[in-house]
Amino acid sequence: MKTCRGNRGGNFEKIIASAVLLTLLAQQVYGQDGLAGINQANQEVRSYFGAGTNLMYAVGALLGLIGAVKVYQKWNNGDPDTGKVAAAWFGSCVFLVIVTTVIQAFFGV
Repeated sequence: MKTCRGNRGGNFEKIIASAVLLTLLAQQVYGQDGLAGINQANQEVRSYFGAGTNLMYAVGALLGLIGAVKVYQKWNNGDPDTGKVAAAWFGSCVFLVIVTTVIQAFFGV
């Protein structure tokens, strides 16, 4: 028994093959040189570094204020571990500043 399709199956395969070929060619046309993409990404990351540095300084200042309030509360309550808490908060703030400075020096930004 013969089906009504005829030779449409072969045409469908040709259409699919043409679509795949056109898709691959379009991606090849829109692709860019790998080195150009890396350089562009490098420039974009370097352009955001100043804002990131200021953000880290702001976070350090905020942590410093929170730490100062916590140490003040412990000091007023007469807790014996006030010195350890003060050293921990101060150390975290200094760490943020040092990390930012080292990253700037290391990457030459």
